[in-house]
Amino acid sequence: MPEPVRERQRGREKVRLGIVGAGAITQVMHLPILAERADVELAALSDPDEHKAAAVARRFGIPRVVGDDALLAGGGIDGVVIAAPESLHERLAAAALEAGKHVLVERPLSQSAQGARRLVALAKAEGKGLVVAMSHRYRTDVAALRSFVASRQIGDAAAVRAAWLDRKAQRPGRPWRARPEGSGGALADLGTPVLDLALWVLGCPWVERVSAMVYGDEGMEEEAHVQAVVEGGTTLSLSASRRFQAAKDSRELRVTGSEGAARLWPLSVYRQVGGRPMDVTPRQPIPRGGEDLFTSGYRRLLDHFARVASGEAEAPPPEEQVVLAGLVEAAYRSAREGREIELA
Repeated sequence: MPEPVRERQRGREKVRLGIVGAGAITQVMHLPILAERADVELAALSDPDEHKAAAVARRFGIPRVVGDDALLAGGGIDGVVIAAPESLHERLAAAALEAGKHVLVERPLSQSAQGARRLVALAKAEGKGLVVAMSHRYRTDVAALRSFVASRQIGDAAAVRAAWLDRKAQRPGRPWRARPEGSGGALADLGTPVLDLALWVLGCPWVERVSAMVYGDEGMEEEAHVQAVVEGGTTLSLSASRRFQAAKDSRELRVTGSEGAARLWPLSVYRQVGGRPMDVTPRQPIPRGGEDLFTSGYRRLLDHFARVASGEAEAPPPEEQVVLAGLVEAAYRSAREGREIELA
């Protein structure tokens, strides 16, 4: 049995992390940020493309390239970062937890509410941290917006409108994100993080009912529109698309309150002051080195996970991910059946 992480940390040894998946997010975010840390040892990397894995390992000084199962079950690793196709998240996260490792998994946690519930229960049973890479939660602009909503500085939140609209791109072949079994389509792939953002800003309320429509061609879901009502009566709407026709992609979240309104991106907050709308947008700190807020959010997320894996911090079980997965499931059911779905 591996020695307890807390005991090793007293000796100032590094926390040892394994990375599953050598794709874009691993190369652009996970590895560059983790490789900078003096308290982290990148111990192993796995990916089905062995040539890519070997090249990435050389670039970041990772000593071992192994298969997924060997990395997850092997010793000498305290925590695992899972950045594989969405359809593999649940199985890989479960194997890592059962092997006694802390887990950071890219979104979604699972493609079903039942699977998310299983992983949350498994993390509790094993006493290991389970963190979902919803990096927007670690951004300073999102934190400021959530604070405005929680403190009711814009009154009661009546509606949240969110959108993730990607321009249609012609790509050679069919990458895994373009396959239904890989990411699940526009709603599951693009909509999941935006729905999480909307629910997070509202304080993670329960979802009462949902209706949705999805569109696509050649068996591919390229666009989705969702309407939901959460506890307290706030309405939530989402548009997600992979075929947006515009000069650039669009990301947006707007909150309408009884006494004000706020939006991302960029952060903007207005509230009623003396009977007139006034700009009360807080000044945001500039991330170190001038890096963008997306990278800064990932840096904070990975810092949190490194501390969880080292035993210096705890990760509350991500039970809100069960609600999120249930919302996505209900939206797909609504689209199939052509009716509003009520969640118990």
